[in-house]
Amino acid sequence: MDHEGKFLRAALELGIPGDEISRFSQHLRVSIGLSVGDGSPVGQFGGSPRLPVGMKWPSAGDVPLPLLLSVDCGALPRVDGFDLPKDGTLLFFVNQEMDHGDGSGKYARVVYVPDGTETAVAEAPSSQCVRERLDVTAELRAELPLWLQEGDEDWHEFWEDLDWEDMSPFQQQLVRYMERDLPHLDELRALADDLWPSGAGVVIGGYADDEVINSIAEQTLAGREKAGTIPAVPIAKWHSYLEKEKHRLTSEWISLASESRVYEEYCTSFVIRHDDLAAARVDKALAVTHFEAP
Repeated sequence: MDHEGKFLRAALELGIPGDEISRFSQHLRVSIGLSVGDGSPVGQFGGSPRLPVGMKWPSAGDVPLPLLLSVDCGALPRVDGFDLPKDGTLLFFVNQEMDHGDGSGKYARVVYVPDGTETAVAEAPSSQCVRERLDVTAELRAELPLWLQEGDEDWHEFWEDLDWEDMSPFQQQLVRYMERDLPHLDELRALADDLWPSGAGVVIGGYADDEVINSIAEQTLAGREKAGTIPAVPIAKWHSYLEKEKHRLTSEWISLASESRVYEEYCTSFVIRHDDLAAARVDKALAVTHFEAP
């Protein structure tokens, strides 16, 4: 479906200039929300996976990884710019308790099973690997990067506490961009939410988890410093450099699957580079598990 065209037509009807709509659309991502409810199932939470015949249940050494989610790629709605496989099944495994705080990624795994593969229901290594099966349906939802979202506590309240001269050069650049080039930002955000509203607890696609991108950006900058491709970054300027690198990385990485954060529960986000997803190299996905406590 031509989601960009749909948004363009609706925004033009509101009298918003086409060039401003185009700038905003560069940041707008349509993602897929998954919920338990009525409708045609596109996958399931939990349950037992169908794996290729002969494939063992994914594990990290002697630690089996429970199945978090499986989705039928052919049943999911197609989204512009999101290169999910057109068919086959994606399976997300993670031992959330072990993955939380580990940082190695070994306790999470994404498996892609192409259509036509001979499969069988895998025998679970233990009953703890099998969560209750719940069928899920799909709906589209709109997503914006953190800096363009409305009322995000971690970003906008921080900015509101800063005087202009206390902002980093990159923060000032983004503020100027929003004020100069997106004067109808509130109307554009509201329109996107009206066209693709969703309260889904799990999302396929959209923007990668901010903490994951932050970690990648820190490692990237540290690697460049070590290699001598950039000069050592003064501590006073590190945050500005980091913000700029995170901004760049959001165009390279995308969320593959992400659970909404809930207090006193584990939730996992899987992220992947666009080119790895397009080539179905889902083993390249990175995962991080959070635990939110009051």
